[in-house]
Amino acid sequence: MAKYIIRRLIQAIPTFLGITILSYALMSASGNPVAAMVFRPGVPPSERARLEAVLGVNDPWALQYLRWLIGDDWLRWDTDEDGKADRAFLLPLDANADGVNDPPGDRRGILRGDFGTSFIKKRGVLEILFERLPATAELGVSSLILGTGIGIVIGILAAVYRGRTFDNVSRVAAVAFTAIPIFWLGILLLLFFSVQVKIFPIGDRCALTMEDSCPPLFQRVQYMVLPVIVLSIGGIAYYSRLMRASMLDIISQDYIRTANAKGLSNRMVWYTHAARNALIPIATSLGPAITGLLSGAVIVESIFNYPGVGLTSLQAVTQRDYPVVMAVTIYAAIATILGYLLSDIMYALIDPRIRLG
Repeated sequence: MAKYIIRRLIQAIPTFLGITILSYALMSASGNPVAAMVFRPGVPPSERARLEAVLGVNDPWALQYLRWLIGDDWLRWDTDEDGKADRAFLLPLDANADGVNDPPGDRRGILRGDFGTSFIKKRGVLEILFERLPATAELGVSSLILGTGIGIVIGILAAVYRGRTFDNVSRVAAVAFTAIPIFWLGILLLLFFSVQVKIFPIGDRCALTMEDSCPPLFQRVQYMVLPVIVLSIGGIAYYSRLMRASMLDIISQDYIRTANAKGLSNRMVWYTHAARNALIPIATSLGPAITGLLSGAVIVESIFNYPGVGLTSLQAVTQRDYPVVMAVTIYAAIATILGYLLSDIMYALIDPRIRLG
């Protein structure tokens, strides 16, 4: 198992580098961020050029990519006629005042944990994401557990009671909830439960106070109910249909008929022998589901104004805050790679016949 995991991680390196190249190319093709940052009419070209030099966006694409990937602290500074380092043209006017803009030559690159400074918020990118990551993790983990757990149970029961009322209702409900867009469902739940009935808060992660942090999770569960329901409803519908189909396929196998012929109870046959083997397709889909939670969190967090990575990503895209956008892209890429690795590991845990050599 350990050798397999190490080999998969080594194989993931070219995939990771390919993702970085493609993502950076698409980001560069979206336009110059200086145009979005400078709104004042009549801005002198010299000031615009100075800002482009500070951000490093006026360099060739390959140099920008290498600076972002491995840093540029190994590069030489330009020198003047006296042989002294000339850094003045690289520094913004307020760099010494708040110290938030890193000039080219001081960046270590993402491979060494330096994702740069946000163009808009003037803070370290990792600092911003680490502040918002717990909120997204709350929604993601809760919705994954809820969606997977309830979906598996419904799928098993639908297969056990095939053709009966529970099976028919669950299938219709699964198709209906799969077809409903999550943004529309979120708005409906928000209007009904928060505006009309006023059972749950209208949004945010906790009550707004003078404190910078929210109280513990158990004190603000009411803020998570609607976002978690919206984020997990698609998983419940998907996993229930997948589990039902897998269970119906398993019960036609010879070893299930052998177990029945030996006189084992229906409970033992269905919930022990059949259910465990039917979980293998579920393990296959858990890897992409981890990444899918991030894409769903962008919509859900925007609707409920939940201050997580998803809402931060949307704001960064609209503001062309490229360092934040690229950091979120790398975060999603790593989550995808680890998610598929997790799926392969779960194969061996669920089915002893599978060996990872």
